[in-house]
Amino acid sequence: MENAFTIAAYAVAAILFILSLGGLSGQESAKRAVWYGIVGMAVAVLATIVGPGSGLWLASLVLVAGGAAVGYQLATRVEMTQMPELVAIMHSLVGLAAVFVGFNADIMINTISNLYAETGGVLGAVAEDGLTAIGLPKEVYDGLSSFGQLIAKKTGVEITILRVELVLGIWIGAVTFTGSVVAYAKLAGKSSLLPVEIDTAARQLPGGHMLNAAAAALSLLLTIMYLGGSGSWALVLLTLAGLFIGYHLIMGIGGADMPVVVSMLNSYSGWAAAAIGFSLSNDLLIVVGALVGSSGAILSYIMCKAMNRSFVSVILGGFGGASGEQMAVEGEQVAIDADSVAATLEDADTIIIVPGYGMAVAQAQQNVAELTRRLRARGKEVRFAIHPVAGRLPGHMNVLLAEAKVPYDIVLEMDEINEDFPETDVAIVIGSNDIVNPAAQDDPNSPIAGMPVLEVWKAKQVFVSKRGQGTGYSGIENPLFFKENTRMFYGDAKKSLDDLLTRIS
Repeated sequence: MENAFTIAAYAVAAILFILSLGGLSGQESAKRAVWYGIVGMAVAVLATIVGPGSGLWLASLVLVAGGAAVGYQLATRVEMTQMPELVAIMHSLVGLAAVFVGFNADIMINTISNLYAETGGVLGAVAEDGLTAIGLPKEVYDGLSSFGQLIAKKTGVEITILRVELVLGIWIGAVTFTGSVVAYAKLAGKSSLLPVEIDTAARQLPGGHMLNAAAAALSLLLTIMYLGGSGSWALVLLTLAGLFIGYHLIMGIGGADMPVVVSMLNSYSGWAAAAIGFSLSNDLLIVVGALVGSSGAILSYIMCKAMNRSFVSVILGGFGGASGEQMAVEGEQVAIDADSVAATLEDADTIIIVPGYGMAVAQAQQNVAELTRRLRARGKEVRFAIHPVAGRLPGHMNVLLAEAKVPYDIVLEMDEINEDFPETDVAIVIGSNDIVNPAAQDDPNSPIAGMPVLEVWKAKQVFVSKRGQGTGYSGIENPLFFKENTRMFYGDAKKSLDDLLTRIS
């Protein structure tokens, strides 16, 4: 059987990808899971290169080598703090690939249709025996690419299905592309990528959601027109509508919801890949796209539940701004020095550390791990509290702590540790803001109202390691910093902890 090797290789690769996805759910199995994914992708690439339709060897090898070189450079140069925006920009490439593949399929359909017209045949016609009537001279058919030959043998119904698949791939890919670029710009703080100012605030053009609804309605109309035979111009306009929706949708989502956005864009890229798989009749792309699409959607739903958000509202850009005037914050932030922090930790028996994105930016995870080791050596109970959306990417803090070799058994999720704060002597917050903000419970007009948070303010004493008095990434003021039992340990987290470690032997 001509395709037996490719089918078998794709089946092996699919199994490895499933094992990889399953293993990534736990810190202890994550390293093994990554290798499953690496081997699975290597098998998939090899099978694609030597399988049906193989050719253009030099171009294929150059592209594989170029992709490997870029991947290696990214893996060695990109800091962990840059991982969220790296994931976002990678999603944009998947979306762009879906757009290109969709247009390639449309061009190929038109090309084969023209060849049929020149020879007096009709693309998709079926002979009396029920088989597709090729109707092309052998030399013309043999000169087609494998994709072209595949299209030449399709029935009229199959051609229509292919058109539906390529429309979905192009539209989802276009939304994913511009949405991911905007998400990257918001996460990286680079407004130069787009012709408008990019920051963490939710921004929309006049008309807001009505513009998105109009663009979606236009997309549906253009889809109907394209499938009705209006021509490729409808596909071009459909692409422009998808590009606008992706841009305007993500621009309308505030910084507090960006972790969900990254996860949701991951899902979009998966469905775009699945659409590519249908267009190319590639079973592996369909399986992998479905895995990525469904897992990204499920993760986004779980995160929305953890944030008390409406899943539909978040992905439609419904959050990111306050619904009314927020409560005024009273009091002042009281600073503390390393000597006083060390003295308090000396007297404490139970300590909970809450890591956030500020720890990642300062690359202070090794210092945090060393502080933990020293405090535990003194017989103190030290644990970590991880919020589901801590950092700017799901699992961000878990990865950093694992990198610093913090024991897995003292790293607890919010639901496991939240009720322990009242019995805790000291809570140390390192670079976190929204996930420890009591306004989520106290202020119904707060942008994060109703979001479950780590209730650190219930501890006897709270130390907040923070660069300055700013509001942080999401731009939301935090009343925790003004509470009587809170002391602000100002400065770069790594330098502050270096100073603190000189006082704790």
